[in-house]
Amino acid sequence: MTVKFTKDHEYIRVEGSVGVVGITPYAQEQLGDIVFVELPSVGKQLKRGDEAAVVESVKAASEIYAPVSGKVAEVNAALSGEPGLINTSPDGEGWIYKLEIADPAELDDLMDADAYARHTS
Repeated sequence: MTVKFTKDHEYIRVEGSVGVVGITPYAQEQLGDIVFVELPSVGKQLKRGDEAAVVESVKAASEIYAPVSGKVAEVNAALSGEPGLINTSPDGEGWIYKLEIADPAELDDLMDADAYARHTS
């Protein structure tokens, strides 16, 4: 299993041809208590860098961008009733959406865990 990171603090956990996308523990810490998540619609085509979702916290609203191009395969419906899952488990139960990856080569442009750790330190 490969996990890659964007400069905007999204992660994508690659599971075969699907990527599980969410925000990093660092990002949720910066946002504070998350109160609302606007999920993308299943089937939506996204290009790398497109706005895919919006996460609202008590501090601010933050756009979530597509780390790679692809089609939204699934959304985390649990977030509609319990957006705080992103705070308690950002890289687990708090994932935001799953993406059918269109071009796996785009993953090469993202950071690995070590590079992301340097980016946030």
